[in-house]
Amino acid sequence: MKFDKVLSKINGFGKFQIALMLVQGISRITLPCHFLMNNFIAVVPTHHCDLSSLEDGGLLGNLTQEQRLAVGVPVRGDGKLETCGMYSEPQYQLLLSPSNVTDHIPTVPCPSGWVYDNSTFQTTLVTEWDLVCSRKGLDKATATIFFIGVMFGAPTFGFLSDRFGRRRMLLVSYLATMFFAMVSSFSRTYLMFVIMRFLTGVAIAGISIISVVLNVEWCGVENRTFAGVIGSIDWTIGSMILCGVAYFINEWRVLIVAVTSPLILSVITWWWIPESARWLLANGRAEEAHYYIMKCAKINNRVNCVADVTPKSLLESAGIENEMKKYTILDLVKTPNMRKLVICSGVLWFGVAFTYYGISLNVTGFGLNPHLTQLVFSCTELPGKLIVYFSLNVVGRRPCQMAAIILTGVCIFINIFVPNDLWIIRTVVAVCGKGLAEAAFTIMFLFTAEFYPTVVRQNGIGYTSFVARLGVSIAPLIILLDDVWRLLPQVIYGAVAVVAGLVASKLPETQNTRMPEFIEDVEEPRSAQPAKTAMRHCRIFYFSHFVF
Repeated sequence: MKFDKVLSKINGFGKFQIALMLVQGISRITLPCHFLMNNFIAVVPTHHCDLSSLEDGGLLGNLTQEQRLAVGVPVRGDGKLETCGMYSEPQYQLLLSPSNVTDHIPTVPCPSGWVYDNSTFQTTLVTEWDLVCSRKGLDKATATIFFIGVMFGAPTFGFLSDRFGRRRMLLVSYLATMFFAMVSSFSRTYLMFVIMRFLTGVAIAGISIISVVLNVEWCGVENRTFAGVIGSIDWTIGSMILCGVAYFINEWRVLIVAVTSPLILSVITWWWIPESARWLLANGRAEEAHYYIMKCAKINNRVNCVADVTPKSLLESAGIENEMKKYTILDLVKTPNMRKLVICSGVLWFGVAFTYYGISLNVTGFGLNPHLTQLVFSCTELPGKLIVYFSLNVVGRRPCQMAAIILTGVCIFINIFVPNDLWIIRTVVAVCGKGLAEAAFTIMFLFTAEFYPTVVRQNGIGYTSFVARLGVSIAPLIILLDDVWRLLPQVIYGAVAVVAGLVASKLPETQNTRMPEFIEDVEEPRSAQPAKTAMRHCRIFYFSHFVF
């Protein structure tokens, strides 16, 4: 479609596009805060049985705390206190001979609950509702339930934004996310909390998928890489902010409120956000599309360049004078090339998301403070995204996507053979894997936005995001399989990553090609549009524009 020519006239990456990305960045920094929040609100602190039931009988006398634990709580084989049981009666003989065999001494489940170490986290979901022992796994379930919400929210907002527009549904997502997140912070029961987290996931999915598409649809061919890759740095910034906020706010209710509050500013700045002119034009709304195009031209100081552009000429160039079809998610599978895209992109998104969150939601598994581990993970994303940006411009989307996710799986397999006591090496390899997984995720968003046509782009990204969140929902539960075999989770994560990388080879290369507008554009072969010489001039212009 000739809309890309119009964009090139008004500057496909000027002040208008930069402002759009910055305004949407306010809301996007809340995404990693909610997606990775479980690392801090569902931490399982060191704990043991509350011995008050023994103290009530006056049986422990004036013993010190250390002595009370010695006579009241069994010691496991690894030298740590038992977390789910205690002696039915004080074992005073252990004070005289701690090395005595204790296997024959009867124990009982904790009758008075548990005592938690609150030196790092004042309160968590675990300490609030005693999610330990027989309730172990419910803390991981909160992450799973949240991502199930995102899984259902993605196709819902994908369909609605393709039907009613990007801008309108973005506001709905802002308001709904704020409401459900705030209500979740006041939850009085575990059931109420998980319901609110599910609804928060449904609502926040709109921010996740609509903002990316809106940015990409307002950028020209030569600037899509920047918009899709460098523009995703707001995720990295949000991850770093989460580390700092969680470090100073160690009460889970206050933390939820704190990381959600930027959305108040997002609602205020929403009034400036434009509708996608591509979407308006694809739906025959040429007058509105012309309004936003002229607004963009004015801000970018290119009004004179589009003096000959009128609503009628836009409609004619689009070739949709009589085409006002309403597209649905079923249009994704009605034609052969679209079906191929749907299957391959679904497998890819599942694999990348499953692996990424398998690493990201296990920050307590590397022997470091969770805040420090999360910060290290976040810091690796910035150089990774810069490398991705330059690689995409030189190598292309498909090879970079394959390399990033396959190498992520390789890093996971390497850690299988590194002993646990070499935690420094394990952490370094894990950080490399995390950086590669983030690179794969970044490429995937841009790649998908480019090969789905405008009329079903949000439906396509909604579908792939649905599949991705299915993988994310399963990822935290896979960690629990270490009870079956310690290495089983790593084997699963690594294998899924490699398979996803191989499937990515079946997707079309989209570097330097115009974005398809209709399904017919996907079914017919597309060729790269700009010549290499023109691209070199575009890159030179971009770098000079960026630097100065």
